[in-house]
Amino acid sequence: MEVLENLDFAKAFKELLPELFGEAIGIVVTVTIVGFLLAIVIGFLLALARVSKNKILNGIVVVFQEIIRGTPLLVQLVYVFYVVPLLIEVLMYFLGKPDFKMTMPAVTAGIIGMSINYGTYISEVIRSAILAIDQGQTEAALALGLSKRQAMFRIVIPQAFKNSIPVFGNYLVMLVKDTSLMAYITIFGVVRIPIIRNDKIDNIKYPISFSSQTKHFTLSPFSYIGIVFPRNFSYFEDATIRFVVSSK
Repeated sequence: MEVLENLDFAKAFKELLPELFGEAIGIVVTVTIVGFLLAIVIGFLLALARVSKNKILNGIVVVFQEIIRGTPLLVQLVYVFYVVPLLIEVLMYFLGKPDFKMTMPAVTAGIIGMSINYGTYISEVIRSAILAIDQGQTEAALALGLSKRQAMFRIVIPQAFKNSIPVFGNYLVMLVKDTSLMAYITIFGVVRIPIIRNDKIDNIKYPISFSSQTKHFTLSPFSYIGIVFPRNFSYFEDATIRFVVSSK
């Protein structure tokens, strides 16, 4: 067969591997780690706003979440990369700085877009975990002399965070795969580089094959973290007992 006769993985290996395991994977790992950490912070803040008794704040957060969850991640990345700098330039124009120009770095735009998008989903995970904690623990903490804030941050949230860890692992894996969308904001990642280098290799099957295998190679460590880390995450267990013992 002609397809088998044209197989030359040695050439594809030589052309693609240095860039895939250099710049491409570096971008994926950077965006994944920084974006996911920011997503947890954003999700935590949104979850606190959702469980608060402030109806105005609660309503604002609900509208924000629905907007983010109701639009594709690709649209959000493009918006952050192309539109947000223009909006900032317009704002600076009205503030008396008409010559102000701004360019959003592609990696920065990717981190911002990923963190906001995943933060809205993570916020619901944390919120549901907080509401799942037995109300009796809060009442017991108040009976011991703790304030409502202390009961929330020292008793409820540690346990809720611990219960959310397995779900965080799933979102971490999804975020790694969604970094491929950054190809639309000029980032030459694991997907984009093989397609661009296709003219040097003369066959599309090599870039696609190496791209998928490189993505799997990058994804495997994060999948392992998502599986193993929750099993060994025992720091937040029995938070109430530890607090009582340490306070004596």
